[in-house]
Amino acid sequence: MTSEKEVFPHVLKTLQRLNISYMISGSVASIAYGEPRLTIDMDVVVKIDNDQAKKLSESFDLNEYYVSLSMMLEAIDNKGSFNIIHSPTALKVDFYVLGDDDFSREEFARKQKRSFDKNFEADFATPEDVILKKLEWYKMGESQKHLEDIKGILKISGSKLDFGYLKKWAVKLEVWKILNPLLT
Repeated sequence: MTSEKEVFPHVLKTLQRLNISYMISGSVASIAYGEPRLTIDMDVVVKIDNDQAKKLSESFDLNEYYVSLSMMLEAIDNKGSFNIIHSPTALKVDFYVLGDDDFSREEFARKQKRSFDKNFEADFATPEDVILKKLEWYKMGESQKHLEDIKGILKISGSKLDFGYLKKWAVKLEVWKILNPLLT
């Protein structure tokens, strides 16, 4: 495997084979709904238990991938994150264990199947939920890339967005003041 076109589908197909519920979010999802940009990682929200983590860690060749079962188990306990890195390319998949809050549960329930490439479908966060998550990340660190991703989604997918849902959660998540100027 030499590129994201091989590594990312391999990881996602492994999740599917192991019946681990997942949802692509972050930059890969924003590219799916917005404008293309370079990324060397993929963010994936997972609903995973300890047994599934063990099977997931055993599914990757340790000569080719960095995988840590202890990191996975700690992330499950703390509702945190872990990653799997394809060593030859440095491509990384960041996994976020599904949170217990209302937004995380609703976001995960709304995931939708989309074409990942011409031969493969995967579960993605909705464009509204990608925007909301990007707003939360921007609020934490003020990285302009999050705002650029949001603008791209609004430009490409804006006519298909559920603005009622978007506003409801933007207010609840206290990011409406950031989103509102982007909508005009």
